[in-house]
Amino acid sequence: MHQTRRRLLARTAQAAATVAVAVVGLGTTIAAHAQAYPNKPITMIVGAAPGGTTDIAARLLAEPLGKALGQTVVVDNRSGASGALAAVAVKRAEPDGYTILMQYSGYHVITPHIQKAAWDLKDLRPVANVLTAPQLIVVREGLPVKTTAELIAYAKKHPGKLSFASSGNGSLQHVTGVMLEQQAGIEMIHVPYKGTGPALQDLLGGQVDLTFGTPPPFMPFIASGKLRAVAVTGKERLPSLPNVPTAAQAGLPDLDAGSWFAVFAPVKTPQAVVDRLTAEIAKIMATPEFKKKASELGAVADYMTPQQLEAHSAAEFLRWGKVITAAKIQAD
Repeated sequence: MHQTRRRLLARTAQAAATVAVAVVGLGTTIAAHAQAYPNKPITMIVGAAPGGTTDIAARLLAEPLGKALGQTVVVDNRSGASGALAAVAVKRAEPDGYTILMQYSGYHVITPHIQKAAWDLKDLRPVANVLTAPQLIVVREGLPVKTTAELIAYAKKHPGKLSFASSGNGSLQHVTGVMLEQQAGIEMIHVPYKGTGPALQDLLGGQVDLTFGTPPPFMPFIASGKLRAVAVTGKERLPSLPNVPTAAQAGLPDLDAGSWFAVFAPVKTPQAVVDRLTAEIAKIMATPEFKKKASELGAVADYMTPQQLEAHSAAEFLRWGKVITAAKIQAD
């Protein structure tokens, strides 16, 4: 009887020791994986064509992030469906930190409202906000307007003939154009593109009359006179464009449409990987070099932690949802 009990106790102790060793081994394995990350190139998917601010933000971050991590960060442009193609690709990717998304706020908080079956905010895990920038109202060379008031007057004189480009149906540029129509009492033709890059090319070519968008892709052409900025859709003037008034100063106090550009990962990406990525991004963004480059582009290096970015995304999702419902914007 006593021998049987001793054998039972011995077996229990042996089993407990085995479990303890397994748990310690698992912890060691997890720690090793965290320390080993990354051990191969990382793909940063961008939901827009080359040339737009989302692409510029990705390339601005990719090189220093690659150096910090000791691996190449490859920018992969996958434009289409107002950012849904890129978001779904990251949603479906292996959650190991080797596929991340440089996300444009318009795609993040507007597209899910109009393409509800594609993806949801819960499918992506916030890593860090990188840039924040207001939008500009930019007109083509040759359009006989120099101010917002002149633009509105021109639109009223030529109803339904003024065309504005956007990076896609339901994009932030599209919604901003609709807001301008509503607030100014004008009617324009919306011409959607697969990203800001293609829209910019047609604007420069005179195929469309104006567009809305963050400053980076427009700055060189504004400086050369090929494009003209008539207003900033933010609360303050840009230091890089001090002579361009805000929309409020131009008589449109409710035309507030800023953008932000942030890094996301598949929702099940390990905490240790997210911590490593956001820590390195924070260090990069704190450097004078990164801040200067962002400022020259008309943007602000605006770091947010994963928690801050999650809260900001949720609030923006609700705000723009109300605008979309009021404007009755639907998918193609």
